[in-house]
Amino acid sequence: MTQLLRCHNFMLSQDGFGSGEGQSLERPFGHADPAVLASWAVATASWPNRAQPGGSRGLDDYMVRDFHRNIGAEIMGRNKFGPQRGPWENHEWQGWWGDVPPFHTPVFVLTHHARPSFSLADTTFHFIDASPADALAQAKAAADGKDVRLGGGVQTVREFLAADLVDTLHVAVVPIDLGRGERLWESPDELLDRYHCDRVPSPSGVTHLLCWRR
Repeated sequence: MTQLLRCHNFMLSQDGFGSGEGQSLERPFGHADPAVLASWAVATASWPNRAQPGGSRGLDDYMVRDFHRNIGAEIMGRNKFGPQRGPWENHEWQGWWGDVPPFHTPVFVLTHHARPSFSLADTTFHFIDASPADALAQAKAAADGKDVRLGGGVQTVREFLAADLVDTLHVAVVPIDLGRGERLWESPDELLDRYHCDRVPSPSGVTHLLCWRR
């Protein structure tokens, strides 16, 4: 069975930014408001942290449910794990996700500064200094035959796209402008030489951009 590298539910402003300027411990997305970027997903019936019954069905809900389908490992950049730069100041801080992270798989964090692996609930974080190709090989070996999810952030997605390693890409384009921060692209048309891309509008106002290899 072919293992795919899938980027799924990656949230982007309509001017191409996946995060804002000035990331910090208190503001993982910098000046961007994560509640706005993720509002389409939070409103769905399948949002995992939903405290009340209800929620929307339809395309947005399908995308939220599909996030975990056949995923056996995740790759993320260090800036998705946390805001620290340079050598780790300590190993006690363990990410933004609390005692039960939402990944439920091995997670490979790309960093030039190694630290020991650790587990929270059913998620184990491994910190590796590796090229995109080597990181993907390690993640596929850990995924037990399932697909690997490319979680972000922006620079990591750009690097894996540049290395021609991404098999499918789903971007939820939110109708806001951020103006500054980390930009994924000037236009998704940059992908058209390598990918088929469909734009599917949702009643929530987001546009789902679905890309797969030609």
